[in-house]
Amino acid sequence: MKKFLTAALIITLAGSFAGMSSTFAADQPERGYISVNTSANTEVSPDVVEISIAVKTEDAKSMIKATTANKEISDKVYSALKSMINSANGDYIKTADYNAAPIYSYSSSGKRNFDKYQVSNNIIVRTKNIDKTGNIIDKAISLGATDVNDLVFSISNYDNQCNDLLAIAAKKAKTRADIIAKNSSSYITGIKSMSLSCSTNENNRVQYRLYAKNMSVADSAGAAPEAAATPIQGGIIKIYANLNASYFVK
Repeated sequence: MKKFLTAALIITLAGSFAGMSSTFAADQPERGYISVNTSANTEVSPDVVEISIAVKTEDAKSMIKATTANKEISDKVYSALKSMINSANGDYIKTADYNAAPIYSYSSSGKRNFDKYQVSNNIIVRTKNIDKTGNIIDKAISLGATDVNDLVFSISNYDNQCNDLLAIAAKKAKTRADIIAKNSSSYITGIKSMSLSCSTNENNRVQYRLYAKNMSVADSAGAAPEAAATPIQGGIIKIYANLNASYFVK
């Protein structure tokens, strides 16, 4: 009889605790939250430039002649530009692309006709001395480079700039959420979620078109006047930081 009562008591207690547990879960209120969106931005001068330079050579009869001519010009360009940059400061020159192929033209009937052999050596020059951009371009052209395809200005400390802006945006988000909560008779209890991003404007890419300079005739002393370097301006780069944040409130 005692064993039966004990068993019944255990079953009753277990059922009671189970009921208490399910009732607690069902009665737990959903946590409220506030969502805010903030941003921060700044303008900085670029301190890095990448210059895309190409040396193209052609020959109507021989691929070897086109290749040899390209090598001679490219060697001169590489040698001269290496002396104008500072590798100890992270500057470098690299080959971006090299292509040697026959070029064909097509008649009105669609027949393919051999035209010439063409060799192209595309070079990237990266330097933090952006004041030398015009000089680098002029030097490459004077040695036989045929194309300046692109100029891209950037910021060497972009990550630090981005982090500083995100810190500003985060402070603004917390301040804004606190104001909203206070005026809603609530207060912030924690962070529910955050999403963030950094980006720059698209105005840091400069198109440069190669053109022939008007070469001056030597002066009476027999020396040609030194021409000023091609003017290249890096402008301003804008950096934007955006933050979406949600805060739990009570």
